[in-house]
Amino acid sequence: MPRTDPIPASSSIDLKSAGRWNRGAWLFRDRTLHGLEILLDEAFVLPGTGIRLGLTGIIGLVPGLGDVVAGLLSLIIPLAAWMRGVPYVTLARMAVNLGIGVLVGSVPLFGDIFDIAWKANRRNYRLLCRHLAAPRRHTGWDWAFLLLLAATLTLVFAIPVALVVWLVALVLRR
Repeated sequence: MPRTDPIPASSSIDLKSAGRWNRGAWLFRDRTLHGLEILLDEAFVLPGTGIRLGLTGIIGLVPGLGDVVAGLLSLIIPLAAWMRGVPYVTLARMAVNLGIGVLVGSVPLFGDIFDIAWKANRRNYRLLCRHLAAPRRHTGWDWAFLLLLAATLTLVFAIPVALVVWLVALVLRR
């Protein structure tokens, strides 16, 4: 059962007397998270192309620091998902989405283009919404995604190792 916001939108609570959670609760509301997802991934349109990009695509243009700052801003949606009780497998999938965006995004120019296309915040926001709509119903797809990713990474790392072993064996036979 999804949690409701601790401070309703229409309430006039004295924020000084409210606890730490209540003062920061606005950040984790559905409306705020949706606005954050749009701001980070889809707020602007490149003229004449129809391609949407957000602050992560713009901030990512700053070498080094831009991708780190964009990655830190992108942690808000997975943090909100964790606070709402999203299953760990879905949180892991969110972390993978974010990790792919930050790692590939750190490659100059190509990474920035990839970031604009990947839209990790939109993916993570949709995972959060999917969980809130049907809690624990879709975790099988999350497991399948993570297993496919693990198999792909295993192949990516195993192929060069196998190639090196084969070359060493070939050299040692001569």
